[in-house]
Amino acid sequence: MAFQYAVILTGSIATGKSTAVDMLKMLGVEVIDADKVAHMVLNQQHTQIATLFGEHLIKDGIVDRSTLGAIIFSDIEKRKILENLLHPLIFSEIETASLELDKQHTPYLIDIPLFFETNRYPIEKSVVVYTPPKVQIQRLMDRDSSTEIEAKKRIDTQISIEEKIKKASYVIDNSGTLAQLEHECKRVKDEILKDFK
Repeated sequence: MAFQYAVILTGSIATGKSTAVDMLKMLGVEVIDADKVAHMVLNQQHTQIATLFGEHLIKDGIVDRSTLGAIIFSDIEKRKILENLLHPLIFSEIETASLELDKQHTPYLIDIPLFFETNRYPIEKSVVVYTPPKVQIQRLMDRDSSTEIEAKKRIDTQISIEEKIKKASYVIDNSGTLAQLEHECKRVKDEILKDFK
């Protein structure tokens, strides 16, 4: 059975999840990256994507993700078609990777940005990378050169970070410095290891 030692890692946009993942990897934690799996599966399905959404989206066997994104985010039906094609394949890839890591009998993380929004994985334990909403908005504005209104609009497409920490088994507080974040990552890693003994 897959996911025996799996713990979800999630957060919200601009909460610093990628930085936390890098730190956890440096601490020796294995991480399955759902986004990387999704990109791989998307390109493997480039022939199907061309049939469903147009040849213009494919160049040298690679799917133009930003153009495809513009299509599916403006059309719910097309988004459902894409999800029905990709999600079972992504799940299968992650499940296979999970079965391999389960053999080590050590907890590992599966990085799924929209874990609570999609509710697709039968995994109970989760880590949320937390940043206060004000900091989150500011980071998103700085990162994407967006206005406060644009940043809030993007953040509002996800379940709020406050709701996510209520659902989480563990919380990494990323409201301080990088040194504090490193300390938080170590603390949560130790808690997870203790819980899986």
